[in-house]
Amino acid sequence: MRHRQREEIPGQNPCMSCGACCVGLRASFYWAEADDAVKRGVPARLTVRVGTFRRAMRQGRRGRCVALRGTPGRRVACGIYERRPSVCRNFQPAWAEGPAGARCLEARARLGLEPLRNIRNTP
Repeated sequence: MRHRQREEIPGQNPCMSCGACCVGLRASFYWAEADDAVKRGVPARLTVRVGTFRRAMRQGRRGRCVALRGTPGRRVACGIYERRPSVCRNFQPAWAEGPAGARCLEARARLGLEPLRNIRNTP
């Protein structure tokens, strides 16, 4: 199932001023996505083992992913964007079709951010 995504307007992607998905949610993924298993993978030094076959991104203060740069709710960026794990690549923003974007809205609410409004799906 493909999700429709918002048409990007340079400088207007709400994710660049949010970062809520990177705070308080554990980004857990298959261990072999890390750079000690595959070239240009997720930097292993930024991960912690959470099971036999799973790793997670380390969390810093207030449950923030250690790769998150900036201030959630103002301006943010992923410090390892091109090397981020599949769980982050597959996270659906609030404008995704159906219930997929609900986790985004929940994360925003947890940080006291307003729900995203006036975001239209493109055909």
